[in-house]
Order: sequence, then structure tokens, then C-alpha cells
Amino acid sequence: MVAFGKKIKERQIQEWQGYYINYKLMKKKVKQYAHQIEVGALERRHVLKDFSRMLDNQIEKIVLFMLEQQGLLASRIAKLGERQNSLQDEPELSKIIELREAYRVVGKDLLKLLLFVEVNAIGLRKILKKFDKRFGYRFANYYVKTRANHPYSQLQQVFKHVGLGAVVGAISRNLADLQDRQGSYLSIYDEPALTLQDPVVDALRAAADRLTYSTNFLNFLAQHALIIQDELPTAADEHVNDQQYHFVSLLLNLANTFLYMVNTYIIVPTADDYSTSLGAAATVCGIVIGAMAVAQVFSSVYFSAWSNKSYFRPLVFSSIVLFLGNAMYALAYDCNSIAVLLIGRLLCGFGSARAVNRRYISDCVPLKIRMQASAGFVSASALGMACGPALAGLLQINFKLYKITLNQDTLPGWIMAVAWLFYLVWLWISFKEPSRQTEENHTPQESNGGSVQSDVLEKGLGQPLLLSTEENELDEDGEDASEEAPEEARGPANSIGSAYRLLTPSVKVQLLIYFMLKYVMEILVSESSVITTYYFGWSTTGVAIFLACLGLTVLPVNVVIGNYISNMFEDRQILLASEFMVCLGILLSFHIVIPYSVPQYVCSGLILFVFAEVLEGVNLSLLSRVMSSRLSRGTFNGGLLSTEAGTIARVIADATITLAGYLGESRLLNVTLLPSLVICISSIIATCWTYNSLF
Repeated sequence: MVAFGKKIKERQIQEWQGYYINYKLMKKKVKQYAHQIEVGALERRHVLKDFSRMLDNQIEKIVLFMLEQQGLLASRIAKLGERQNSLQDEPELSKIIELREAYRVVGKDLLKLLLFVEVNAIGLRKILKKFDKRFGYRFANYYVKTRANHPYSQLQQVFKHVGLGAVVGAISRNLADLQDRQGSYLSIYDEPALTLQDPVVDALRAAADRLTYSTNFLNFLAQHALIIQDELPTAADEHVNDQQYHFVSLLLNLANTFLYMVNTYIIVPTADDYSTSLGAAATVCGIVIGAMAVAQVFSSVYFSAWSNKSYFRPLVFSSIVLFLGNAMYALAYDCNSIAVLLIGRLLCGFGSARAVNRRYISDCVPLKIRMQASAGFVSASALGMACGPALAGLLQINFKLYKITLNQDTLPGWIMAVAWLFYLVWLWISFKEPSRQTEENHTPQESNGGSVQSDVLEKGLGQPLLLSTEENELDEDGEDASEEAPEEARGPANSIGSAYRLLTPSVKVQLLIYFMLKYVMEILVSESSVITTYYFGWSTTGVAIFLACLGLTVLPVNVVIGNYISNMFEDRQILLASEFMVCLGILLSFHIVIPYSVPQYVCSGLILFVFAEVLEGVNLSLLSRVMSSRLSRGTFNGGLLSTEAGTIARVIADATITLAGYLGESRLLNVTLLPSLVICISSIIATCWTYNSLF
């Protein structure tokens, strides 16, 4: 992993060097502004004015050059069109072949221009972020809104690549017309499904896809998955292509995610009944539910490490362990053993392959659909969370099959065991292990001429604009680490300690918020069966319906936040408001004087859960932008850190429920809510301290 300034230099086309954004100069200017403000030599309003003028000049330079090159390409295409028209009456094979090659040359030059746009767009976004970070302003939003919405906007040319799509279309159409279509006179506009097998056209389409701004909702969902990517991927990162991509294997990873979430929550409505039937207290359900999270703390690490070498074998191991764990969970009833029950849940936790699922999407899914795959990961998790309790509510039967008891307590285990067995068979038949030859054999090449540029252009551009993770490799002063640092010193984190040292104060606050929201959600969900039975006498079906309704709010909430709220307010404002609402939900949940009622419990629970979901989405969105891109690869990656923070929170929450149970069920609610309130207030204070620019 090299510094961003060095990446820009490596990606620059030599003959166009003078037209790229001068990132190094602007970074130095930001440092100068900071020093001048510190000594009182410059007022902040003068800084804003001067920096805005500098950005306007840089953008104008980029746009005018881009339009010039676009015009030259259009002129060349027009001349080739005249030659093509002259061949309509007397077609000659040699001239047609020559014309097709000429169009391909224009296509390769267009790829250079698309790469030029990408590098400049990312550079502009990063320097705006650096300015905001250094001075505590929200200047980036102001600058983009005022420039992009202006009728004479030059910024739109960079971020929306206006006009380039028409050039891509012209080359694709003319190459398609020159291809032998066995007597068909239809163009690509008449039949869009017609595909042209041409490497240049494929590269142009891929580049155009990556430069297209995807919808806010998909972006918002994708950031839930916290699949961190580099700003400008290296050649090794770009090896994923359509030939290596296997849709069924991706589907199997998403199915694994869905089944695991069902497995996690299907026992929640009946865990207290199962515990009492084995002679334990109802509040032991905290340990029963939390045992899976305890094991997941360790399984996340070894699955993350295992995914460095294989995806198929970890998924097979996961399926087998989950099959055994669920079978033991179900057999504990007939064995009359709480120990067998807990061992079964521990085995289920040891089968958690979510780290593999995330890693597969990050490494093996093409960039142009990676956001959709990430959104699918989150949607599968949300659907599993809703289906688990709903399925438990349907299993209200009680009979024996030979000597095996099938009732509401054991059926969740048996159903999940059968589901994992079917999944294992499907996995064994259909999964395709991705080739790792490119990763293992790749050696860095020197940028000594057109060969590297040609290789980059043939493979397409790096990532979607405006959606990639912000690289945030900072030294102690908050500036970029030295661009001269050796490659190995800037590689992926190789231990928890080195990963922790890459976390800036703002990242640590985001992880604290993530810990808090997972803690309060686990308290609400895990103790729901005990609380509702004690206060309201709810049956298992009632608890299951309540939990299923909570789970079904996840996707609608994300639609509203992703499509509307995030366009109206800044992420940090939504973050702080959500924390206050979660705090309000906790306060409303306390049983103090008046009799505890169903409306109070349901309304406070909905407020807490819904705003915790909002908080999770916005928090992970911010976290994906401020976490170091050195945590995008390797065993100890950003996804693992967030998973561990959330899992540890769940473990502590479930342990809190069990320990509070010793004080009696009458005190369980208030005793478990008290630490939730303390952690929530602490996260609000930390947020206000870190993001004081909000005030």
C-alpha cells in the first residue's frame, strides 16, 4: 500500500502531467493555511476565499483539457465515420478490418481520458476532505453544492463525466456495425441485448460503469457491510474480472450470511423456556444466546486468516460445525443437559463465516457490481434477523419421533441442522474456488513507459467515483504519512496491535458507538422473552411476532435514510441525533413508578431499535471513510475489527442479562438498562468531543 500522492503519480499519463490536479501543491497550501491561522497572520474567511479560488482554477484546468481531448476524439470518430460510409456501397474486407482497428485505437485513447477523469475526481474529493479535517469546516459540502448546482458548472464535467458517455456510445455502435451480424441490419440501439465481443468495447463499458454514480440507497446499504477498498487499486487489486466472477458462489456466500443470522435469532423466543425445562433459571437464556457470540470472537479471527488461502474449505468447515452445533442444541432436551445445550451453541459460534463472506465480496466480486453485492450482504443479514424469530413462532408443536422430542424448544435446532446439511450439499456441488494465481504471482512493475499504462487501461478503471473508501493513512499530526515510506511498512496490518495503532481517535469513537448500539440492541432482543413473559404473560408466538417486526424495520429504515435523510443532513448530524434518540428509547424503557404496560415497552423498544439501526448505517458509513485503507486487506482488516467490537458487545450484554438474573426477574429490566444508559451517554460525550465542528 503506497501513499495517495504516489498513487496519483503512478497513474498519471506522462504527456498529460501538466493537466492533472496538483495534489501535492494543494496539500502544502493547506499546511500553510493552518500555520498562518495559528500565528494570526491570516483570517479564516480569507483562507476559504483563497482555497476556493485555487480549487476553481484547478478544476477549470482539468475540464478545459478534458473538453479539448473529447473534441479531438469526436473529430477522429467523425472522420472514421466518413470512411465507413464510403464502404457501404463497395465493402472491402481489408478496409473494414483496418477501420475496426482505427476505432479500437480511438477507444484506447478514450480509456486514457476516463482514467484521467477518475484520478482527478478522487484527488479533488480527497483534498476537500483533508481541508475539512484540518480546519473543522464543512467546506466540502458547501463547495460541491454551490459549484455542481450552478448552471455553468465545471464540476459536473468531472464528477458526472458529461459527454464522455456519448463518445463511448459512438465507438461501440460503429464497431458493432462493422461486425458481421449474419445479415442483420439492427444496431445496438434497436437491440440493446446484442453483445459485441470486442476487448476495447468491454473495457469501455466497464470503465463507464465504474464512473457511474450509483444510487444513494445501494451505497448506504453497501457501507453497512464495511467492505473497505482502496482509493486507487493496484494492478494486483484489479485482477478480478468477469471470467473469474462466479455468480452462484456469490449467492452461496449470501445464503451463508442469511442462514447464520436465522440461526442466531431463531432460538431467542424460546431460549428462556428451554433453560427452565433443563432446570436452569430463565435468565440463563443470556448465556445460551451469548455462547454463540463468545465463540464468534475467536472464529472471526481464524476464518479471516483462513480466507487468505481458500474460501471453499472455510465454508465447508462452517457448514459442518453448524450442523453439529444445531444437532447438539436439539438433543440437549432429551439428554436433559444444559452443558450439551451450551456446547451446541458454542459450536454454532465457531461456525461463523461472516468474515469469509465479507472477504469474498471484497476480493472476488468485480468492482462494477461490488456495491450491489455488499448491499445484498446487508439485506441477507436483515432478512435472516427477521425470519429467525418468525420461524420460531410457527414451530408450536410437540410430539416424539422414536425417542427424539420435537417441540418449540428443539425444533429450531433440528430445522437449522437440516438447512445446513442441504446448504453443504449445494456448496459442495456448486461452489467454484476463485483462482489466486494472480495474487500469488503478481510482482510490481516499474512505470517505465506505455506497457504499464496499456495494462491498466485494458483492465479498466479502478473504482466507482464518490463511493470508494477514503484513504486515511495519517501520522501523529493528522497528515499523510510520508510518501517515501517503504512498501512493506505500509502493507496490511499483521496483528491486532498493529491494526489498533492504525486507528485514529475518530475511528475509535466510531467503534465505541458501534459497541454501544450492538450492546443496547442485544439487551433488548435477548431479554425480550423473559421481560414480556414476566410483565405481560406473552407466549412464544407473541415474542416471535414482536422480534420479527423489529427485524422487518431494517430495510425500510435504510431506504428512508439512504434516499432522503442522508441528502438533507450531514452524516455526523444524523449520527448525533440518532444517539440522542437511542438514549431516549433507553430512558422510556425503564420501569420506575407507574405499572409497566405493553405500549410503553413496544414503543420504547421500537424507538431504541429503529434509531440504533439508523445509527449503525450512518456510523459504518463514516467508519468506512475514516478507517485506514491499510485495513482493507489481510487477516486483521477493518471488517474484522468492527465484527469483533460488535461481537464483544453482544457477549457482555448477554452476560449482563444472566448476572442481573440473580437479583430477580423483577429487577432484570432496570439493572440491564442502567449500563446501556451509561454507555450511550459516554458515546454521546465522545461524539460531541470528536466532532465539535457540529456546534
